[in-house]
Amino acid sequence: MEWLVLGVMRGRHGGRAKARREPGMHRIVVLGGGYTGMIAAIRVARRARRLGVVVTVVNPSERFAERLRMHQVASGQVVREVGIPELLRGTGIEFVQGWAERVDPGRREVSVGGRVVGYDTLVYAIGSVAQTGTVPGAEAHAYTLNSVESAARLADLLAARTGATVAVVGGGLTGVEAAAEIAERHPAARVLLLSRDVPGSMMSARARAHLDRALRRLGVGVRTGVEVTKVLPDGVELAGGEVVGADATLWTTGFTASPLAAEAGIAVDGRGRIVVDATLRSVSHPDIVAIGDAAAITQRWGTIHGTCQSGIPSGAHAADSIARVLAGKPAKPFRFGYIHQPVSLGRRDAVIQFTRPDDTPRRWFLKGRAAVVYKELVTRSPLPSYRLSKHLTVPAAALSSRG
Repeated sequence: MEWLVLGVMRGRHGGRAKARREPGMHRIVVLGGGYTGMIAAIRVARRARRLGVVVTVVNPSERFAERLRMHQVASGQVVREVGIPELLRGTGIEFVQGWAERVDPGRREVSVGGRVVGYDTLVYAIGSVAQTGTVPGAEAHAYTLNSVESAARLADLLAARTGATVAVVGGGLTGVEAAAEIAERHPAARVLLLSRDVPGSMMSARARAHLDRALRRLGVGVRTGVEVTKVLPDGVELAGGEVVGADATLWTTGFTASPLAAEAGIAVDGRGRIVVDATLRSVSHPDIVAIGDAAAITQRWGTIHGTCQSGIPSGAHAADSIARVLAGKPAKPFRFGYIHQPVSLGRRDAVIQFTRPDDTPRRWFLKGRAAVVYKELVTRSPLPSYRLSKHLTVPAAALSSRG
């Protein structure tokens, strides 16, 4: 068969390459150029190179967004920019810059900015975002770490208002990291962490005690057992009617997947994630493979929750499975277990909780300087993995230690 490869964007200014026809090739389109989509694209391009494939990555931005550093961006730190075309250089992978507006599973097409990109296998790696739609005012007034742009807007406000009050909603690891980073970077600011549960509730008591000491040292005010029912332009309203004033509200609680899959008629769960079988193929559309936060992946111990610790291995497994199927072999089931919960507490402190495969805490944890070094190694690890994967097929199990 033949198809038209459309809208290839290259270079900083997004110059378009000429469209070309590729006869008799298998079209693999990867939606999403984040941690998960990038490893899937690079790995399948290498694994299936001799099997007659053309791989295309679709992403709204040329910039590769390091989600593990979004709390640093929000605090005003300068984070090195990496371009997706740069990461894909030498792989033969096409890059289409634009929003995926519609998926048509019947025609096997994706609409991107008025163009159409056809596929034989679709790798759905769009990820997830903080869920702001369930609380009045959150979408209109809250900042998020969903994108570099949103995090940078918070950084601009903090730079312009010395002594600003920032309400961080959510006591999970993302909220803890953001609160600590902002408090350390802006010591004159008043940072409040508002949570239903205690911060770091998934950790052991000893690891959580270190986390608590770090937040106190940084001057972060913690209120637990509270529920935010409304976000206002100048604060938040709690259940019971109390209003907590704030110059900025950072929303880090809850997540939801893009509605793109549900709108296409693909089977999804209650959070919009594509329901997949043991090999990560959609249960309703087997030519679609879903990975990372965009997939409802079930293991013997339960459903995986979204982190790049699980996302990168799922992307590597998807690439391997696609290559196996194209070679006439059966896909293997995905097996995954968590190993750690790495949490930065500013630039000079951290805590690493080691876990069982189901993400429950073990006795062992790291803290202080050793944990800082460990966390930074975890945060840096995806980019070298991509570069290595261009030349070597790294065992998928070796990628499961990512953060």
